[in-house]
Order: sequence, then structure tokens, then C-alpha cells
Amino acid sequence: MGDQETQENPSPAVTSAAVRPKRVSHRGRSAGPKASSNKEEGKMEEFEPFMLLPRGPPPLKDFLDIWDVDVLKSPQEENKRGHHTHLYSSDFLIVRRAQEFQIKITFDRPYKPKEDKFAVEFIMGSSPQYSKGTYIPVFPNEERKSTWRGRIMETNDNVVTMGIIPSPECIVGKYMIFIGVVTPYGIRRTRRDPSKDVYILFNPWSQADAVFLDDEEEREECVMNELGIIYHGAYDDVSERAWNFGQFEYGVLDACLFILDKAEMPLSNRGDVVKVARVASAMINSRDDYGVLVGNWSGDYMDGVPPTSWTGSVEILLDYIHSKGTPVCYAQCWVYAAVFNTFLRCLGIPGRVVTNFFSAHDNDGNLKMDIILDENGKVDRDRTKDSIWNYHCWNECYMVRPDLPAGFGGWQVVDATPQETSDGMYRCGPASVAAIKHGQICFPFDAPFVFAEVNSDVVFYRRQKDGTLEPVRVNQTHVGRMVLTKAVLHDGRRDITSDYKFPEGSPEERQVLEKAEAFGCQREKASIPECDVDVEIPLVEVRVGDKFDLILLFNNRSDQQRTADVYISGTVVYYTGVPSSEIVYKTLKVKLEPQQSKEEKVSVRGEDYMHKLVEQGNINIITTGKVKQTGQIITAMKLIHTHKPKLIVKVTGSPRVSEEMYVTLEFSNPFQFNLENVDVRMEGSGILPFKHKHYSLIAPGTSITWTEAFSPRRAGSTKLMASLDCAALRYVYGEAELTIQH
Repeated sequence: MGDQETQENPSPAVTSAAVRPKRVSHRGRSAGPKASSNKEEGKMEEFEPFMLLPRGPPPLKDFLDIWDVDVLKSPQEENKRGHHTHLYSSDFLIVRRAQEFQIKITFDRPYKPKEDKFAVEFIMGSSPQYSKGTYIPVFPNEERKSTWRGRIMETNDNVVTMGIIPSPECIVGKYMIFIGVVTPYGIRRTRRDPSKDVYILFNPWSQADAVFLDDEEEREECVMNELGIIYHGAYDDVSERAWNFGQFEYGVLDACLFILDKAEMPLSNRGDVVKVARVASAMINSRDDYGVLVGNWSGDYMDGVPPTSWTGSVEILLDYIHSKGTPVCYAQCWVYAAVFNTFLRCLGIPGRVVTNFFSAHDNDGNLKMDIILDENGKVDRDRTKDSIWNYHCWNECYMVRPDLPAGFGGWQVVDATPQETSDGMYRCGPASVAAIKHGQICFPFDAPFVFAEVNSDVVFYRRQKDGTLEPVRVNQTHVGRMVLTKAVLHDGRRDITSDYKFPEGSPEERQVLEKAEAFGCQREKASIPECDVDVEIPLVEVRVGDKFDLILLFNNRSDQQRTADVYISGTVVYYTGVPSSEIVYKTLKVKLEPQQSKEEKVSVRGEDYMHKLVEQGNINIITTGKVKQTGQIITAMKLIHTHKPKLIVKVTGSPRVSEEMYVTLEFSNPFQFNLENVDVRMEGSGILPFKHKHYSLIAPGTSITWTEAFSPRRAGSTKLMASLDCAALRYVYGEAELTIQH
């Protein structure tokens, strides 16, 4: 991986202009252009002669003719029900690989198996070729071989029901269907009819497919569930928000295939889930390839939507396809991960959003996060460059890895947030979670980067007068403190930290780190004597704007008196760990008797920090100090995640399909200042399309109320989710659960 990068250019026009050189012709290099568009169509002749024929139409009336083709695409019919695609809002047939589906063909007379020869032809792209998997003829019997299997299931007068099983390795995408009948003069075909097109997806229900997931509840959660939870905040004060993945909403499947077209991914590679996931991890961001989302961590979102304002993926993906590939503004890590999750689930790849609390992102590719102190133990912010993200969201997707040794299939990390380059592009993964846990970071793709995100040490260095750095303290447990994902089929949390690493301090962990070092990861190996004085900062829950007391607990474990000069620094930070402005700075002289514990208190007023908060309202407290008697350094770190007021969501009406219902949003401004240019959004999977409203001003102590009518489109459990966002107050959410009856 290459240079670190956490800020994308906020202008999609600039991003696009700098990316690709002028397109030049393929002439002189290849016989034809590369087939890399699912949307482009090649012309299939209605009659394809075997020989030169006299003028005029050939005499075909004595041969079998096709009157009608029914692809049985209704959501109530067996095809969509059996293939778990009945929830897609689409007028087309959608099925999965390696599983039989049916079509009905009506001929002009009864079909005679011994005399009549026909094939169902599946065509993709502008230059279909059998060898590339973009032209597949499927025959009604085993006499003629094809990569897909076909059989006659039923014959009733002129109507033949045919079963077709796509290959488990076939290209995922949209196919045109033709019926070709062989005559002595040539092949007679049905006319091009776009309404008969069929989408073929990955199939986690089939053992033959590379994405097979042998757990029905996991499949229901990681493929079929449109609702998700994004975890954020701090590891000991976790916040959560709902997200509408919306993978079955109208237009989303086409948008996902458009992403692969925009990447100019060869059609012949689109049956390989490893390649599809890797291409998508680059295309969800727009750093270098006209991708879906522009990243912005600056706080200035005037020409786009603030990342904190989105409530789901649908609006983003539809904006992208409707603009013919103009990147959407703006995203941060959880938006990238949520949209990527929609892409994965929509195409049939089991996917889930994962949050790593205290995620390492360093500048020099080792397993150390360096914090530089001056001679007296005070943090030198000018020289401290490594950043520890308060949390970072990525994705896991489930697949076999035939390119890796046995045991490294299963869940794979993919990350669309543009942090480092991989093979020259901003992307990450797929990296085997099992390989990361066992330190086998030599295997593709990007395992060393992910390994460092969850395993780095925080090393405190004291800078001497001559500029040399002396390691004085190592915290081996801070980074990768907890890895969370949503629980299966309910809204609880699932702690999957043990999937990524062995318990801290265990023999297995030591072996893994030694193995990682053998593959080139550097760690701090200096022997640092254990300090006999500790300092700890307990959790404090703070409502944004309130005064709070910061408690420091000191403990002298020695049999002698100890005195320490202590520095307490509180800094408003972006969630990426990047500091904004210092709001607290105190110095204390702490005197401890032998074996004594002592509590010190520092008060922080709301006015000290309220107007300096950025984005998600995080305050990072670092306490450092030097023990006078021993010269040893003491340190403690605590992230304070301020809690925002809630957006109240109320639902009324009869919860039945097609019945009118109402949703009301309520919010009161609890602050002593105006909230200006406030954006409010709401949506609900399967019940309420995205809605948006703008308020120019919400004065102190005043309230807003917004009511919308809606009629649910389908039955089942779902959520209405809403966000309120303005420059002075980000990350305000609300939701309401409801169950819709038929």
C-alpha cells in the first residue's frame, strides 16, 4: 500500500478531470474493444442464415415457430420465490446462479423432441462470445453440451416448460434472452424484447457458488435484511444509528451493475466474487476512478450533503446512476461502508458493516502509533503525526478464496474508505479475517494494513534536547479495543473482536505478532521498566452543552512516596483522531503516599467547548506526567463522546399494506443559540421513499413538527428513520419500528 490519505478532493469535477486520459481507439492493439459494459447490446439477427440464399424470405413456415416466451417473473411465481428475489422492486426476472429457474415457451404447434431443435440463448454485452461467457446457448436435453444445463419439465399442447440451471461460475449481471430454432436454412430467432431480460446474481444458498453461506439465519441477516445499524462513538460509550441499505428498492440493482460498468470491469471477470469485491472497494470512493462517493472530513459541506445527514444508501446510488456517474458529495467511513454493504447484498454477496473502535492509521506502515512527549512529559502536538481513529467502519463479505491456502475463506475485509493505495488505486481487500487473526499477512489483499488497524501499539516517546526519541511507555491494548457488527436478526450488538485477534497477552497473540514481524511489520521492542504509579480516567457520560467533571484516579503501588507533575489536555477531535482545538489544559502536582490512591477532579464548562465542537462532538483527553523520584512517565487516554438531543419519530394509522399512515417528526432546540440552515430527512424501507425538508432557523427553545402521509408497499417488520443536521449540530437521529400487515 502507498501513501496515507484521508481527505478526498471535494469537487467531483476536479476528481473526474484528473483521473483518466483521453480515451483512444483500440485499433492496432486488439481486434475489437474490450467487452466491459453490461448496458451495451450487440445486434442479434432474427434470421441467421447458414448459407447464401436466393432473394426474398426463406421458406420457414414448415418449421417450428415461437409465439410467446413467458419468463415467469411475477414476485408471486416460483422463480422469484424459490430464488429469494421476490423482494426486489423490479419488473424483470431476477434469479441466482447454480439454481434452476423456469420459462414457458409457446410454439405454433406441439413440440416434437426428435424433429425440432431449439436453444434458449443468453446474451450479454455488445460482442457476445461463447468463450467469454457472454453467449450461452441452453439446450432442452443433454445431447448437446453447454456450460448451463437445460431440461424439458413439462409439455402441454403447444407450451413447453423448460428448466434452466446457470453455471455456478457464470457472469453476474443482466442477460438478454432469445429463443433460436434451427432450420435447414439457418437459425430463426425471437425478436429482441427487453421485457424478457433476466438478471442473474450470486447465490449464497447454493453449495456450488463461491459465496455459499451455510447458515440460514446469517443469510437472512447478511443478504436479505434491508435494515442495518451503524456503531460509532467510543468503545465504552457506544452509540448506534439505523441505516436503510435498501438493496431491493427500485433502480438499486441497475445502479450496482452500472458501478461495474463505470469501472470498465471486463464482463468475463464479473463471475469472480474476489474480483468483483476488489473492483467495488475502489469504485465506492471517487479518489481515482469516477466512483460513487466523494470523501470530505473538513466540516465544509456547502456544495453537497453532510455525511452525517444521510439515512440510507438508496438516494446516493440513484443519484449516481441518474447523473451518469457524477460522484455524490459527501461521505465518511460509515457512509462508504453502508453503501458498499448495499452493493454486496444487492448482488447476492453476504455482507455486513463492521466498526473497529480505536483504529490505527499511521504514517509509516509499522505497528506503532507514536505520541511524542517533551522532556517534562507533556504531549508535543506539533511532532505527533500518527492518528488513531475513534472508530472506523469497513465491510466483511463472505466467500471462498481459491487463491489462498485452505482455511482462509469465509469472512473477508473490504474497505472503500480511501486511506491507502493498493496496486495503485484507493481500495482495500478482500483480506481474509482468519489470515489477519493468525498473522498470515503475506496473502492478498492488503492484510498488513488491516492487521495494523487492529493490532498496533501506542508508543509514547520522550524527545530529548538533542532531538533523539526515547520510548517511555507502551500501551498494547488501546488499538482495536473492540470490533462490533449487528447481531443476527435482531438489533443487538455482536462483538467479533475474537475473529480478528487472540486475547491480549495470550501466548497465541505473542506468536501472531512474531509471525507478523517476520513478514516485515515493525514493533517497538525496547524494554521499558514498569511504572509503579498508575493514572486512570473513568467513563463520563456527557450531554452536549452540559458541564462535566473529569475524574483522574491515581494509584501509588510502591512502598515509597511519589510526586508527579501531571499535564491534562482536552482537545476537540474529529472522529479520525485529528485534533481541532484545545479546550482544557491543566497542570497538577500530585503527591501520593505509599500504597495510596487519590482522586483529582477537573471541571469543564459547557461554554468551554460547545462552540468549538466539530462533527460528532468528541473530546479527547490525554493525561501525561513525570514521576519526580523515578523519572518514569505515566499516561492515560479517554475519549468523551457527547450525546446529542433526540429526534422524535411518531407513527399513526392502520399498519396495513396500501393503507394510509402518517409519520410525524418532532424536535426542540435545547440550546441558547439559533440552529440555522437545518436539513431534516426521513425514509423507511418498503414503506416510505426518501423525503427531505429544509428549515432556515430553529430559535432557542422553539420546536419543529413535520408530518408526512405514506402507504406501505409491502408487509413485514421495518423502520422509519430520520436525521436532523446543521453546521452547529450534527448526528441527530430518530427512528420508529413498525410491523406492516397484509
